[in-house]
Amino acid sequence: MQLLSIEQKSSLTSGATTWTSQGVGDIESMHMSDGPHGLRYQGSDGDSLGLGASVASTCFPTAAGLASTWDRDMVRRVGVALGEEASELHVSMLLGPGLNIKRSPLGGRNFEYASEDPFLAGSYGIAFVEGVQSQGVSAVPKHFAVNNQETDRFRVSAELDERTLREIYLPAFEMTVRQARPWALMCSYNKVNGVYASQNERLLTTILRHEWGFDGVVVSDWGAVSDRVAAVKAGLDIEMPPSNTDGKIVDAVKSGECDESVLDTVADRISLLARRTRQARSGSPRAARQSISEHDDLARKAAQESVVMLKNTGILPLSTSDSSSIAVIGEFARTPRYQGGGSSHVTALHVRNLLDELRQALPNREIMFAPGYAVPRQGGSEVPDAQRLVDEAVRQAKDASVALVSLGYFESDESEGSDKSGISLSDPQTKLLEAVIATGTPTVVILSGGGVIQLGDWADQVDSILEGWLLGQAGGAALADILTGVVSPSGHLNETIPRRLEDNPSYLHFPGSHGEVVYGEGLYVGYRYYDTMNLPVAFPFGFGLSYSTFSYGDIEVESVDATSARVSLTVTNTGSHHAAAVPQIYVRSNQDDRPVHELKGFERVELDPGERASVALKLDERAFATWDASQQRWRTYAGDYTIEIGTSSRDIVHSKTITLRGDGYVPPLTVMSTIGEWMASPYGVRVLKPLVNRIRASAPDSSPEMAAMFAQMPLIKLVSWGIGLDENKIEAMTSAANRLKEEDAKG
Repeated sequence: MQLLSIEQKSSLTSGATTWTSQGVGDIESMHMSDGPHGLRYQGSDGDSLGLGASVASTCFPTAAGLASTWDRDMVRRVGVALGEEASELHVSMLLGPGLNIKRSPLGGRNFEYASEDPFLAGSYGIAFVEGVQSQGVSAVPKHFAVNNQETDRFRVSAELDERTLREIYLPAFEMTVRQARPWALMCSYNKVNGVYASQNERLLTTILRHEWGFDGVVVSDWGAVSDRVAAVKAGLDIEMPPSNTDGKIVDAVKSGECDESVLDTVADRISLLARRTRQARSGSPRAARQSISEHDDLARKAAQESVVMLKNTGILPLSTSDSSSIAVIGEFARTPRYQGGGSSHVTALHVRNLLDELRQALPNREIMFAPGYAVPRQGGSEVPDAQRLVDEAVRQAKDASVALVSLGYFESDESEGSDKSGISLSDPQTKLLEAVIATGTPTVVILSGGGVIQLGDWADQVDSILEGWLLGQAGGAALADILTGVVSPSGHLNETIPRRLEDNPSYLHFPGSHGEVVYGEGLYVGYRYYDTMNLPVAFPFGFGLSYSTFSYGDIEVESVDATSARVSLTVTNTGSHHAAAVPQIYVRSNQDDRPVHELKGFERVELDPGERASVALKLDERAFATWDASQQRWRTYAGDYTIEIGTSSRDIVHSKTITLRGDGYVPPLTVMSTIGEWMASPYGVRVLKPLVNRIRASAPDSSPEMAAMFAQMPLIKLVSWGIGLDENKIEAMTSAANRLKEEDAKG
């Protein structure tokens, strides 16, 4: 790289336009584009809010759907397709995937995020990044970190303890960074414990770069930078879009506030990214893409796998030979909701609706249609003839052999920039559904939305429920394939559906107030809370029905070494349909301060009727580890762990307990370590046991309560007991115990 002036290096720290990085010397400018579920290419001077038009591209299911496939290969294939479309338009950086945790079902941007569980979200992130970057395009995982709401997102401070940060909100990013090696990453708008993510040195440098080994570029979310100089010094490389304040960086370097070596490092990282993505900028721009048909087929396949069947009394699949009529009810069947609003909004190439696709799939059956409700006009007003729409739907339902009712969130209910006010169906949709149910016609409900929808009493009265998420441009065709049995549903929930919004663990804390949101539920997010509390839910995390059935056998669980284990099993399709099973591996610890169990492995297995397949998974050290905030490290404790194999977090088909020796880590002792901690240490007990025995001998009749209190007492507190100890003697005991530890380590 040729020598650059301070001014040139400073210019690299911000974009050139809304969608491009600065090009300086032999460092080429790079184009960026939104793209979590489809390329939103606007050109160099496009807007950053999704208000303007973009080039038509394939619209895949949003993350809420795609993560419900539990299919790493499918996510990777979608990533490849997104990378291809980006490369064809010379886009170097695709802004996705979204890896933030679905903390609350009210999150307005939940449709862009993969799961309430960090392992599932991380698995999604790894596959997505690998797919995109296989095409020479940089994926940009976002939004780092603890960005779980839209309310006050530009300023709010997410307040949480270190263990919750490490075990819930960072692992998806950590897994993706360590295993997929993304070339770039996007910081979030919010503060984390009082410090803006854009200028949080601990996040951007200490954790991301030093601990995880990230060697890529950190780009800001659009408008996320509060202090240009503090951000650059903390580890932010590129401010987007440019605020035309590069002079502040120049002045900081010339005044000595910022060392010029910081800019050298930024320039090196941006230069590396430009070289890594050079393939995306080579060749001629797209004239006519040959992959349109292939990507549309992939979008249809991805949508098929995304659908989760929540209930089926046997009414599905619909017969293709029956000649009876079908009532298709609900405007979404004709005008589908297939993506969310905001910066990820894609101009889709070819949107297919359920109504047309069903008529094509069932040519021998009369397909009637009634809109049933109107999509709210701008401003949220309802049409004045709502009752007429319901009456028309009821007439058609009465004349039909089955009613397919398409319902869900409106786009105004969920979008970037605002959180939802509730998770129930709108009143007009609920009244419509109740009226259709009252006709006595068998009813199938098809839900559309970027997050879970609270199921009312109507859920017990209908015959089938399909969770259709936001399925992308081919969603209508995919739903028709599911309804008619062309494919068996295979999706599984990536988040719990609670009975009530009030049951959600974040309910009392979300979205905070006065500039702060306290993560008071700690580790107990989603199923970790519901299952630990044994709280009834509508449908558990990981749940999903199929047209087929499966059996699980030949299950083996064994420890590999002191901190890892191996799980193997066979899965057999015992039904009559080609279908996919998703065995899920949960780990249950014997520790009291952990959730009852946590997802640590899964596999998706497609099987023909009667076919059998073997599944083998390794559970590494992190499957059993917990974050020790006092020691600032991961710990795998010795003890018993129960490995559970389930079809959801509540449906466990087999479990087996193994004993691990643990990582052998013995924390150093201090004068503030408790008597119990001293006695649990192999070194502390050697120093302290004589004294403890003497104290116990002097009070042989002490109660269990007194013994428990004694065990919790810091060693230094014995100074006031009048047993001949002072601070110097306590310090000497501490030094002796830690010296034994050092001598043992030396062998």
